[in-house]
Amino acid sequence: MLKKQNYSLFFNLLVVYLSLNFLLRFVFILHPITQSDFTFLEIIKVFGLGFLSDILLFIVVSSLFWIYVLFLSNSKYKQPWGYVIFGVLCLLLLYVSFFNTILNEYGGSLPEIGISFIAIKTVLFGLLLVFPQYRNKIRLVLFSIAVFLFVLIMVQNSVSEFFFWNEFGVRYNFIAVDYLVYTNAVIGNIMESYPVVPLFIGIGIITLLITYWIVKNSKSLLNNLPSFNQKKKNVLLYSILFSISLFLIPTLAKKESSTNVFVNEIQSNGIYKFFTAFNNSELDYNSYYKTMAINDAFSILQNQLKGIKNENTIRKINYDSTELKKNVVLITVESLSAEFMTSFGNEKHITPFLDSLAKKSLHFTNMYATGNRTVRGLEAVTLCLPPSAAESIVKRKDNKNKFSTASIFKDKGYQVKYMYGGDAYFDNMDDFFGGNGYDVIDKKTFLPNEITFDNIWGVCDEDMYRKAIKEMNKEASQNKPFFNHIMTVSNHRPFTYPDGKIDIPSDAKSRNGGVKYTDYALRQFFLMAEKQTWFKNTIFVIVADHCASSSGKTELPLEKYRIPAFIYAPGFVEAKHIPTLMSQIDLMPTLFGLLHFDYSSKFYGQDIFKEDYNPRAFVATYQDLGLIKDNVLTILSPVKQVKQYSLKQKSCTKIKPEYEIHYIEKPLRELRQDLIDETVAFYQTTAYLLQNKKLNK
Repeated sequence: MLKKQNYSLFFNLLVVYLSLNFLLRFVFILHPITQSDFTFLEIIKVFGLGFLSDILLFIVVSSLFWIYVLFLSNSKYKQPWGYVIFGVLCLLLLYVSFFNTILNEYGGSLPEIGISFIAIKTVLFGLLLVFPQYRNKIRLVLFSIAVFLFVLIMVQNSVSEFFFWNEFGVRYNFIAVDYLVYTNAVIGNIMESYPVVPLFIGIGIITLLITYWIVKNSKSLLNNLPSFNQKKKNVLLYSILFSISLFLIPTLAKKESSTNVFVNEIQSNGIYKFFTAFNNSELDYNSYYKTMAINDAFSILQNQLKGIKNENTIRKINYDSTELKKNVVLITVESLSAEFMTSFGNEKHITPFLDSLAKKSLHFTNMYATGNRTVRGLEAVTLCLPPSAAESIVKRKDNKNKFSTASIFKDKGYQVKYMYGGDAYFDNMDDFFGGNGYDVIDKKTFLPNEITFDNIWGVCDEDMYRKAIKEMNKEASQNKPFFNHIMTVSNHRPFTYPDGKIDIPSDAKSRNGGVKYTDYALRQFFLMAEKQTWFKNTIFVIVADHCASSSGKTELPLEKYRIPAFIYAPGFVEAKHIPTLMSQIDLMPTLFGLLHFDYSSKFYGQDIFKEDYNPRAFVATYQDLGLIKDNVLTILSPVKQVKQYSLKQKSCTKIKPEYEIHYIEKPLRELRQDLIDETVAFYQTTAYLLQNKKLNK
């Protein structure tokens, strides 16, 4: 059916692909971020089912290369068809070069890529047409280039998967899809974070060696091009294999069902994980998650949010005392895990200022971030809602005119601003905050003399804080209270910052350095703020947007979601630590309580000092939705799956129990239906209210 030279090329490419994936899985198992042991059967499953899924994926992704080989022939260059095809290619090149095409609709670099591809194809076809005596040599060169590019994609993908695992401890997910949108920032981050030149040289050498081996063992195909009848048989066989692969790939993906998340992730195929993440950028709750009758969901919610009626969350928040119109500065700190602080057990003393601030503040020691991305943290403190499935509200089209912390402050006569040291275009922040009543201050508003240091993510935190002080001095002169939300950037890879500020050099590009500089810059901000006239009438709220990492043995490893939070206002807020279990969405409603704000609320977040507060916390990835309550973690997952884990705190003699962030998460044999119902009620009603625009102002 197939001659040896016809399939040797694909067999050799398959060997390379399988070898790369085997090596990748082996590295993942041994990687320090993979905090798990594996049984013998789990190892067999990881490599066995992983091997099978890799074969199926290769069959599918090699389709373009298969088509390339299929069109290798000499007959298309015979007169007059050769000149007709060349003329069509020339016309197509003129069209894409000077007229609007579908590539222009997508924008970005796609038009340039399309023009370049067609131009190269046209020139090469012309050479093969005009110089038949050199056709075999030219074709060998082109064949080698095609093989090189295909191998380069495979090698580069393996390297990319390694670095993605190194950062997040998972295969490609929706974060990787986001990275395609913000290509400049991501490429810049890579360029500044890693030794790019030796890395690319290494990738190039490996790719060249593999290409040489494949071409050497497969070039006989060029000397014995298959006939038309042979090609028809090849197409039939490949179509069958392609169809079988498309059917079996998602079936195998369903076998990724271990209670150990690392097993599932390492067993899976990164390319398929990327495809599923791309395809599920928005997950309709009712289609993918466990549900109940919507009136039953709201009935349960009424027990959690006292005062609501019918299918909404509207309730009146009242306090007996007079409202306080103090200025508020909210600082969301990039990737500030609780584990970085000394009080939570860190022995490296990389947060000396925050450690000292904790003793002077209302320090919330049992708070959990809602998600593992900046947009989730911003969503939590702005909208005070449980996290939604898939895409954050910040990045959705319907993200404007929401009931938010800004709308409350504006109703109270406050000036409201969002300040970000990077480009607010990133992660759709400009659109979200601008559409919800904030004036946006970002890198574009900085004068050249206001920038002393920047990297791909934006200006250093010191520059941002100096800019913020200037803005707040302007606001204070207008005799109106202000609410300013500042988002930091320095504690982000590549972890570069001005030299000479801390004892960890910037060129070390270490997480510890990023944390310590972030802490240093925060100290400088407060040294500047203390000198301003508005300082004594200002409340400072400091909280992480999310933790530094979210990978773990379970879907939602709780120690990776624990974050520090402080409310600091000398002479106004009593310094003490609060061990109450709470969510990131409760922080601002609790602040409103300290200010004695009366308002009509649509928030799910609550003032934790109110008598009717029921301790619970929300944690989520882009698809797993969790509720922590009564020492049980309940997780809702597609497709309508439910898991529960009992939570037992680990003991540590070095720190107080209220600061211990590590838990043993053990699957529950008998599920608690009451907690499942509560979890469903929280997330289903959130989705319902968003869909029906009942959370708008």
